[in-house]
Amino acid sequence: MSAVEVRGVTRRFGNVVALDDVSLEVEHGELVGLLGPNGAGKSTLLSLVSGQRRPDAGVVRLTGRDPRDARARTVLGLTPQETGLPATLRVREVVDFVGGHYPDPVPTGELLEQFGLADLGKRQTGSLSGGQKRRLAVAMSLVGRPRVVLLDEPTTGLDVSGRTALWDAIREYHAGAGTVLLTSHYLEEVQALAERVVVIDHGKVLADDSLDTILGRVGARRVQFTTRTADLSDTQVTRVTSTSDTSDGWVREEHLVADSDAFVRDLVASGAEFRDLEIRGASLEEAFGQLVNHENLEGAAR
Repeated sequence: MSAVEVRGVTRRFGNVVALDDVSLEVEHGELVGLLGPNGAGKSTLLSLVSGQRRPDAGVVRLTGRDPRDARARTVLGLTPQETGLPATLRVREVVDFVGGHYPDPVPTGELLEQFGLADLGKRQTGSLSGGQKRRLAVAMSLVGRPRVVLLDEPTTGLDVSGRTALWDAIREYHAGAGTVLLTSHYLEEVQALAERVVVIDHGKVLADDSLDTILGRVGARRVQFTTRTADLSDTQVTRVTSTSDTSDGWVREEHLVADSDAFVRDLVASGAEFRDLEIRGASLEEAFGQLVNHENLEGAAR
């Protein structure tokens, strides 16, 4: 029995297909990163797994149960993108209230200490900063010692130190055999945390594999050079990422390409003047963007 099972799921909002025949299985103890641009369907998928919405077609199971069944959700912790905290309640009161819904909650003092909120226990939540509210939201998802945690953009609005503290808390939870499914716009966050990456766009799963395999599959390279007359219209350029003029009339260009060897051969064959050629591996963000664009182009061709 998997921690999360999604089989052939479709979900529409009017004429918009948010999820299109999506299947996904997350085993107990996995930490899976869900990547995709805005509107890709990530949050919709988490809302189905958490039982907030029902699919129009297909099956969703949380530890073998329908997540709309309250008994299924007793094993679940959730941090949505936006958390509505009662502004007049104190931090400690909110944690006590949420913890009271579970049979063996983490002691409030211990949880607040773990998330760097111990000094804020008597503060009203309405007086907290955005980053403090976000830390509190993630803390509340773990107060019931859940078996499965869904984190939708967990570190949005946090500074570097706050983000690092939450990463440590997520790693600690996962090290205790906890299952994590998280979405993030911070691709370095997924790179830092996830063992497995699911790429989703336009409601479809484009890739589902280990982080290393996803990066290897894309194989994007960033090529930089300075030129006067480059005409690369016939080369296999993925996209020009930037250009800048230099003081002596030369232009510095950056290109993201799938095959750097072929690109350089085309550049030489074009007869263009160039200098200062540099080639390096693409970042996860660049690789992700290339994968989405490539899969969407293939889908359009079919």
